[in-house]
Amino acid sequence: MVKAVIFDMDGLLIDSEPLWREAEIKVFNSIGLEFNEKMCRETMGMRIDEVVLFWHNQFKWISPSIDEVANQIVDELVKLILEKGEAMNGVYDTLKLLHSKKIPMAIASSSSMKIIGNVVQKLEIAKYFAVIHSAEFETYGKPHPQVFISTAQQLRVNPEECIVFEDSKHGMIAALAARMKVIVIPEKKDDQAPWHTISTMKLKSLADFNLNLL
Repeated sequence: MVKAVIFDMDGLLIDSEPLWREAEIKVFNSIGLEFNEKMCRETMGMRIDEVVLFWHNQFKWISPSIDEVANQIVDELVKLILEKGEAMNGVYDTLKLLHSKKIPMAIASSSSMKIIGNVVQKLEIAKYFAVIHSAEFETYGKPHPQVFISTAQQLRVNPEECIVFEDSKHGMIAALAARMKVIVIPEKKDDQAPWHTISTMKLKSLADFNLNLL
């Protein structure tokens, strides 16, 4: 019995994964790395400080600091979101449908509250969510499950009573580790990737969602 629905944000509610890649490539290249889209996809779904740490462990640059690079990427991303961020296909219809059935909804994102706040404002969707939670408040980000567990606690439901919408492998693993059902909606480029097979279900977009899938 599903009592609550939890949404990832990036690449699920807002078409921000291309914007993340644009921001990461610009900032990493500015400090001397030869960064590309393939490298961005390796850390897709992870918290930005953990992304920067991941690459720092490989390339060992001296300056700027990990925190400074992460902040630069966030600032660049927010700029891009405000300039050209758009809702993913089916977002508004899905939120309105679940809201009409009084099903509690939450956002559980690897992004910081600064990014989440700008996305929610840009898309004008704040009214739909009982809980908005960021992995920045957790010790570890996705694929660790704590951001989803904490979100369920704030919703006052058991993890097993939640279903999660995710677009990334790291997010899917986190939700499954939290003992939640997961509907995966991957980017088209990842549509045939084998990792989808352990999800509860895969859809092409939120436009394919209906209440019978809960």
